[in-house]
Amino acid sequence: MPSRVSRRGLFHLAAGSAAGLALGAPPTYAQAPNQLQQSGIEPNTIKRRGTGFRGYDPQQAFPGSTLFAPMAGSMVYLIDLQGNVQHTWQMPYPSQYGYLTEQGTLFFIGTIASGRFAGQPTVPAGGVVLEADWSGKVLWELRNPDQHHDARLLSNGNALLMCATELPDEIGSQVVGGIPGTEVNGKILADYLVEMTPDGQTVWEWRTWEHLDPATHPYTMPSNNRADWTWANAVHELPDGNILLSLRHLSTIVRINRQTDEIDWELGAPPLSGAHGVNPLANGNYLIFDNGPYRFDQGLIAPVNFGPFSRVLEVDPSTNDIVWSYVDPSRASFWSPLISNPQRLPNGNTMINEGLFGRFFEVTPDGNTVWEYVNPYFGPASAPPAAQINSVFRAYRYTPDEINRARSA
Repeated sequence: MPSRVSRRGLFHLAAGSAAGLALGAPPTYAQAPNQLQQSGIEPNTIKRRGTGFRGYDPQQAFPGSTLFAPMAGSMVYLIDLQGNVQHTWQMPYPSQYGYLTEQGTLFFIGTIASGRFAGQPTVPAGGVVLEADWSGKVLWELRNPDQHHDARLLSNGNALLMCATELPDEIGSQVVGGIPGTEVNGKILADYLVEMTPDGQTVWEWRTWEHLDPATHPYTMPSNNRADWTWANAVHELPDGNILLSLRHLSTIVRINRQTDEIDWELGAPPLSGAHGVNPLANGNYLIFDNGPYRFDQGLIAPVNFGPFSRVLEVDPSTNDIVWSYVDPSRASFWSPLISNPQRLPNGNTMINEGLFGRFFEVTPDGNTVWEYVNPYFGPASAPPAAQINSVFRAYRYTPDEINRARSA
């Protein structure tokens, strides 16, 4: 793969909301332990609105523990339903995110200085993935300077890395849309997937530009620069071994058939807009965090309101019908134009990570909020207090049995 790459677009904003819950006990960790107290008014917008445990309905919230890794640190946290810290993993690298595997180990994506995107603070970077046990001991790690955003531990024990590199000139010249002249030294990036064994052997690659036509897959947001055509942000292995891949700048999710390497399903804009966090459900549907930075159909979605908003969608891939959705009753109050993820819980509720503002909340199938927590860990320490962030790329709820399995892994 070509070795040269440069910047990508914007990342950090700040806002958030939390309301309408029963009051809970004061949070054990209401803010990062090293955060200085400020006299007068708190300068950080998100902190002023409240962090830590916000409240819950113990009769309706799904019992379990929530795992998250603040993007402005290198610690992974596990909290109970009242926001008490149950366990932490100190990782050797700054965080992108982590999750518990089927075996109970922690799979973690980190940022390293040798990664292509590490010097670009406005981008969820990467460059290293690893597997660790309950104590944080690293069992193995892989480095790839092209890796960014996401990676997954596959069912066969290999790792699937999301990577980016420069488009061949003859394809880059065909890319439609975006702001003219914003290529980097005349080059445009695009994504590819690479499957690697834990000892670093590459066994499979898949390149977006070999399966997508720039003429039929243009930039979907006029504000996009042309530094990156596809900008992948989520990848997930399906139970049958096929792969879901989310491409933010195309507002498109595709399914890759691992037997043929062909795309056998896709969903684009509308209804999607810069989506993240696609994952399969037991009923065969896909659950998607639809960020909504720019919607083609904004004026058609009832009730018509021209302010931007995010939503969570459950889509039936056999028809592409939306069979369930969550939108905040005050639509603009739920809004994360970047990162974020949803998770369907065993009791039918859905946990949602409004990632840009570190807000995790759980809703019932009819949309009632029954639990909420706001990440109280801000950073980086080098930033002015008012500019520190609490963003979380992904967050997941785990059952007591899954936590017990992780303890013994």
